[in-house]
Amino acid sequence: MMNTLTTTTNLAPVYPEIFLMIAASAILLIDMFLGQSKRTVTYVLSLATLAGCAALTYANYGGATVYTFNNMFVSDGMGNLLKLFTYLAMGITLIYSRQYADQRGMLSGNLGGEFYVLALFSMLGQMVMISGHNMLIIYLGLELMSLSLYALVALRRDHAVSTEAAMKYFILGALASGFLLYGISMLYGATGSLDVATIARAAADGSANHTILLFGVVFVVAGLAFKLGVVPFHMWVPDVYQGSPTAVTLLLGGAPKLAAFAICIRVLPQALHTVTIEWQQMLMVLAVLSLAIGNLTAIAQSNLKRMLAYSTIAQMGFVLLGLMAGAVAVTGAGGEHAVSFANQSAAYSAAMYYSITYVLTTLGTFGLIMLLARAGFEAEELSDFRGLAKRSPWFATVLSAMLFSLAGVPPMMGFAAKFAVLQAVLSTGAVWLTIVAVMFSLIGAYYYLRVVKLMWFDEPVDNAAIAAPFDMRVVLSLNGIMVLVLGVLPGGLLTACLHAIAATIPAV
Repeated sequence: MMNTLTTTTNLAPVYPEIFLMIAASAILLIDMFLGQSKRTVTYVLSLATLAGCAALTYANYGGATVYTFNNMFVSDGMGNLLKLFTYLAMGITLIYSRQYADQRGMLSGNLGGEFYVLALFSMLGQMVMISGHNMLIIYLGLELMSLSLYALVALRRDHAVSTEAAMKYFILGALASGFLLYGISMLYGATGSLDVATIARAAADGSANHTILLFGVVFVVAGLAFKLGVVPFHMWVPDVYQGSPTAVTLLLGGAPKLAAFAICIRVLPQALHTVTIEWQQMLMVLAVLSLAIGNLTAIAQSNLKRMLAYSTIAQMGFVLLGLMAGAVAVTGAGGEHAVSFANQSAAYSAAMYYSITYVLTTLGTFGLIMLLARAGFEAEELSDFRGLAKRSPWFATVLSAMLFSLAGVPPMMGFAAKFAVLQAVLSTGAVWLTIVAVMFSLIGAYYYLRVVKLMWFDEPVDNAAIAAPFDMRVVLSLNGIMVLVLGVLPGGLLTACLHAIAATIPAV
């Protein structure tokens, strides 16, 4: 276990958040005085802000776990690693989205930079979620992220489909926030505190009201399940993914998944580890339902964004499998029941690695959709990808790599991620659950390979030249290479995830 320093005056752990808040506010003011022709300045400042945040976070990387603001905020191994990948995901998203957003009028007007500013504020909420060590702080971060994303989905105010998606997302998001807030209030009623460590101690020493605690767990898991987009709280995912501008869809489906994973770790293994078996059973049901409905429903889709939405539901099922594999019930020689946490670091690090893998792969997939889109044309239907290999063999190869990774085909990154999660599940003795996950993965491979077949073996229906900025082409290529290299050599990132989890959740 790493040395822990507790302080209420040290602001160093919060420097990235403070810097981001000041920079985003400054960018908003600067953008007001920029004309349409100078909107590149907002774009460059946004990327520079991400670089500054990364430098400040990296300065704390690998150091001791530090608490500040009366233990409400924590800087630890897991938080710093997830933040670094959040900056990477947000930077790649902004690069991919620039031309797409400009062609659809999302960067025009006196406040055309609101796309970048709202994206930065949503990332600020994600950073607060990742480092929150108090239920109230976690909830505030969640709402800051969610409100920014609601506005982004509705950014094309003259587009009826986007407006409808925003309404659905807002209404169901408010419902899920109510579930989560009600669960948090029950945890407070049961333990008398909102602090993660205090809740854990109260639940462990028996001073908490067990009945109220379990009711709180049910509502909290329901709220978290919505943010992850897993069955049966998945109703918003397909409609919002399809109805949102593709740039916003990537903002929804990319970096926020890392923040959602972080609060799952903060709330479940850290605060509620004494009732692990109870929330573990709930996660198991959610995982199996997500794998089944996500993969089976995706087969019937003809819209690529909607297909990827159902794919996301199935992918999050794998993340839940990793989270539930961290503990196993054991029976002693005398018949007494206990919980073994021997597998927790491997399981939670596998789930963390899977989350990062999903985000990196999703970035490339939606980046290719935006690459093929142009003014007045959305490359969303599966038929739009027919014969892509004849138009651009390289980008057809990149998209194939992304789809192979999502399907779990070696040597792509997704195979290493699925293997790590399945290994963690198998080590708990749940052979049947491992078989179910493998079977649904095989079913899911069909709809990914169907797109590959369309790209390489069908004749193109659109012979228009693929026009994209140089930076987008370069980053897309690097994105594809990264998915391959991290699949061939997964050890470094897997080890980093393992060390991060071990530093955050010491062995029980």
